[in-house]
Amino acid sequence: MTASVFETLRYAVDQQVATITLHRPEKLNAFTPQMADELIAAFDATDADDEVRAVVVTGTGRAFCAGADLGSGGATFDYKERYSMQPGEVHRDGGGRVSLRIFRSLKPVIGAINGAAVGIGLTMQLPMDVRLASSEAKFGFVFARRGITPEAASSWFLSRVVGISSALEWVATGRIFSAQEALERGLVRSVHAPDQLLPAAYALAREIADNAAPVSVAMARQMIWRMAGAAHPMEAHRLDSRAIQSRGSSRDAKEGIASFLEKRPAQFPDRVSADLPDFMDWRGEPEFF
Repeated sequence: MTASVFETLRYAVDQQVATITLHRPEKLNAFTPQMADELIAAFDATDADDEVRAVVVTGTGRAFCAGADLGSGGATFDYKERYSMQPGEVHRDGGGRVSLRIFRSLKPVIGAINGAAVGIGLTMQLPMDVRLASSEAKFGFVFARRGITPEAASSWFLSRVVGISSALEWVATGRIFSAQEALERGLVRSVHAPDQLLPAAYALAREIADNAAPVSVAMARQMIWRMAGAAHPMEAHRLDSRAIQSRGSSRDAKEGIASFLEKRPAQFPDRVSADLPDFMDWRGEPEFF
């Protein structure tokens, strides 16, 4: 087992699963600029570590994340005041930097939502691949009730996860809703008793880690997320064709077929750090402006 030290997070890798735990329990894990930087660094670490096959994200204590830390009062979201910005300058939303980093992850990301998750505590979950919730979790897109707008690229992610109608209702009302409602509308995959949440998340992570080729998972994750914004299925057909051609001649494909025919567990040799094909920039993102 390996572990790294952050101030606002706990990070550990055990049996090919990385756990990122938001850790400001005295503040209900409220989000700060430092937490944003540390989350980005943590996902940099998971991508760089071939030992990591899946990532679980959760929180310490009663909350997953109670939203932005409002310690700056009315200036919390006044970027011109806080950052002495010049006229016409646009400050990059910190939550958006985190969401985009999760979006670019080469490892599957499982959210284990253990408690209250509002504002950025909810929008940062949207680019996670699967979300499981405690029965005690509460959710809220509370931005309109604070006089601001949704952030963290949620205007792109939210409707793709739950559809336009649910997205607009939740955002327009800003109300708090239950884990059961989140389940019924597709925001979370399943709801668990509090003491069964992490075991369920780790069971899913283990299914990935024990059975799937890491390079195939990395490519498939990026293909599916990126094609969510494609204008025509032909774009997916072009991408799929190149991907299956690349993987079809790989050592992993040979091992996957041999292990199936021989009725034994596969031992995939290819690694995300070295064996991604070069026909796409799997790690990059567009310029902000």
